[in-house]
Amino acid sequence: MSMRNKLAKLAQMEKQARAGGGEKRTEKQHAKGKLTARERIALLLDKGSFEEIDPFITHRTTDFGLAEQQYLGDAVVAGSGKIDGRIVFVYAQDFTVLGGTISEVSAQKACKVMDLAVKKGAPIIAVWDSGGARIQEGVASLGGVGDILLRNTLCSGIIPQISVVVGPSAGGAVYSPAITDFVFMVKGISQMYITGPDVIKAVISVDITHEELGGTKTHAEKSGVAHFVAENEKECLKMVRQLLGFLPQSFRNDPPRLKPTDDPNRTDEKLLKIIPEDTNKSYDMKQIITSVLDNGDFMEVQRHFAPNIIIGFGRLDGKAVGIVAQQPAYMAGIIDINASVKGARFVRFCDAFNIPLVSFVDVPGFMPGPKQEEGGIIRHGAKFIYAYAEATVPKITVITRKAYGGAYIVMSSKHLRGDINLAWPTAEIAVMGAEGAVNIIYRDAIAKAKNKDKKKQELIREYKERFDNPYIAAARGYIDNVIDPRLTRPKLIRALEMLENPSIAHHQKKHGNIPL
Repeated sequence: MSMRNKLAKLAQMEKQARAGGGEKRTEKQHAKGKLTARERIALLLDKGSFEEIDPFITHRTTDFGLAEQQYLGDAVVAGSGKIDGRIVFVYAQDFTVLGGTISEVSAQKACKVMDLAVKKGAPIIAVWDSGGARIQEGVASLGGVGDILLRNTLCSGIIPQISVVVGPSAGGAVYSPAITDFVFMVKGISQMYITGPDVIKAVISVDITHEELGGTKTHAEKSGVAHFVAENEKECLKMVRQLLGFLPQSFRNDPPRLKPTDDPNRTDEKLLKIIPEDTNKSYDMKQIITSVLDNGDFMEVQRHFAPNIIIGFGRLDGKAVGIVAQQPAYMAGIIDINASVKGARFVRFCDAFNIPLVSFVDVPGFMPGPKQEEGGIIRHGAKFIYAYAEATVPKITVITRKAYGGAYIVMSSKHLRGDINLAWPTAEIAVMGAEGAVNIIYRDAIAKAKNKDKKKQELIREYKERFDNPYIAAARGYIDNVIDPRLTRPKLIRALEMLENPSIAHHQKKHGNIPL
């Protein structure tokens, strides 16, 4: 056969591989309002940058009629490309091929690009649209899923791992996105569940839809599995590109620094008016966050889950930072079980990938009550403490108002190796609020008073004047400085400059035992 004929055969096979499950299945995919695997990769990556791996691989199964259902490339498209000029690796499940199910060879492809990503030191992005393990292959497909899960675990903390769920993600394979750093979902087309509605109906006689069981509302608001939710696939993939702009290629690198376009010495008069005079009134902490960040640009993570705590990414003088903050506008910013887990995982991610942490504190305490105690607030709250204490990236804290009790300690306090701890003049740092403290300290005096309520209010006023301020903590060195709120942005930027390139001494050990 001549070279011309061989090239013609190659071109034919390439065309066949690009066709996936064929025209009819592609039309069916589009009819559901979904893109194909290759269309998703084209939107995700810089134009023309995709280099495919294993386009001609096929499964080896002959049982259950699969011998007649062989497609070049099987049910996943894999390779490398660039996002904003930086190398990334990607694999996208192809639902047009046997429902995107994971076979022995499709898992082999996914594992190959994951191994290359670790070797190169570059992010891995998985696009999920699959019915799970391929039943017809039996244990071979389960072995493939296990191989992916192992690599997810071994990659953790080495390279950023991002999962984009744009269809079903079911069965044991759903644990792969769960292990990765960030999970994106799209309204109306994304579902994640261990067991589907049909099996649930058969086993426990409960009727439930795919969307109710594992849609975006379930995982963005209730379970916390999803970190980002988009209206459509195009917006979702744009958000993935945006997120990667804050992240380093691997743990060996720093996050990319952008040329700043916002004055590092910029002040903001509005910050003087955000904290209400009545300390029991709420305000929106996001106003403070967007005020101090470059150009007000803040990419919030898990916006709909545990909104009493805010986490996300922004920049200060072009440098990426991770933000952790209470939200007084929701549950007074109290720390409950979900907030603890949300905050702890984000802190650990930032620490793993050299992203400095900036914490804004207005916290009345940990959530009290039997439901929280039974649910393990002690165990889950300990995760948050452990994460902050363990983190060695630069940690800067700004106390805007309340910082009470154990919640004061956890929020990157000096006691947990906070590097620079600042406070506004409105800060209140104490074991508890004035009323609770007076009820305990002056119980006998109040009981003996003729007008108990009047006596109590007098004592509360005295306590507030004496203790509800940042200066006692500052006198002990627990607060490095009390600052004019208008200067928050320049103070943060200078602190970051001071803390760049820290020299870190670690104790020799295999690893700590975080209270999971």
